[in-house]
Amino acid sequence: MIDSETTNSSAVLQIKDLIKTFAQPGGGKLTVLDIAELTIRSGEQLALIGQSGGGKTTLLHLIAGLLTPDSGSVRVAGIDLTRLSEQGRDRCRAATVGYVFQTFNLMPAFSALENVQLGMAFGNRAVDTGRAHDLLAKVGLADRAHYRPKQLSVGQQQRVAIARALAGRPKLLLADEPTANVDPASTDVVLDLIIGSCRDENIALMMVTHSMDVTKRFERVERLDQINRIFQKT
Repeated sequence: MIDSETTNSSAVLQIKDLIKTFAQPGGGKLTVLDIAELTIRSGEQLALIGQSGGGKTTLLHLIAGLLTPDSGSVRVAGIDLTRLSEQGRDRCRAATVGYVFQTFNLMPAFSALENVQLGMAFGNRAVDTGRAHDLLAKVGLADRAHYRPKQLSVGQQQRVAIARALAGRPKLLLADEPTANVDPASTDVVLDLIIGSCRDENIALMMVTHSMDVTKRFERVERLDQINRIFQKT
């Protein structure tokens, strides 16, 4: 169910009356998201399930400030992203949000260690090489610290991406279909790493998925077709 509280000091994410449209090739606009309210509190773990193409990634991009909504508000750590400039959103994201991209988005010319260190540098923090090494060890890649992404398997690249997302000690971790590109045997490993790391560091987690098996690992599950009002209008 959608959280009905709009103001809470423990809320890391608060969405209110969020609408996002995209221009259509033939003219006009297509509404992809119309969400009345959604709240995630500090340390809470939420799985958002929905079909591919249903707007899950768009929602994550709005929360991260990579996109801006047509109307409504998105507050992350108490900051309304809709009132910030692009640079302001970039700074807020770097300081408060970790993002595990579905396609990893690792820098190909950088080693695994350097990619994790970038997760700190983006937030203008001092680069803590010790923490970067510790995170790589936590995801089982201590012996691959100086390997570049092309020298790593897909599953290993995913684990580097997880370590990078955690590097800056975010308040909120966004994970976009993190098990979509790994084999079934690696799915539990990836979930253990993300869920366990967020629990250990009291990081709020929002993971989007289309897999019912993934949602079984979460106490709180939301369905996009239930919180997105466009589905009630069709």
